[in-house]
Amino acid sequence: QAQLVESGGGSVQVGGSLRLSCAASGRPFSNYDMGWYRQAPGKEREFVGASQRRNTDPFYADFAKGRFTVSRDSAKNTLYLQMNNLKPEDTAVYYCVADPRGVPSPRDEYDYWGQGTQVTVSS
Repeated sequence: QAQLVESGGGSVQVGGSLRLSCAASGRPFSNYDMGWYRQAPGKEREFVGASQRRNTDPFYADFAKGRFTVSRDSAKNTLYLQMNNLKPEDTAVYYCVADPRGVPSPRDEYDYWGQGTQVTVSS
C-alpha cells in the first residue's frame, strides 16, 4: 500500500532551522507532483511549496519564498522541506502530499496525504 511518512518535526527557537522529510513508499512517485501543506491551530490548511514534474524549480507560497526550500531525491523517493529563520507563526502541523494531477490544486484534493509532523517555534 502506497503511503507518505513525514519526519523531522520538533521544537525550535525563533530563528532556528528544521528539515522535514517525506518518505514515499509502496509505488514509484516519479510521475507525481509532491508538496507540503501546513495547518496551524485554529487556522485553515495552507500550501507551502511543491516539487512539480513540469518545472525544474520548486513552486512556493509567497510566505515561504526566501526561507523555505523544497527538494526531492527521486532515487530515495523522498521529498524534503528545509526551513530556515523560523518564526512563531510557522508553528503548525506540516503535511506531505502527492498527486499525478498536480500540486497545488484549487481544491487541495490529492491521492496521498501523510500523517503530518508537528513543528513548534518558540520565542
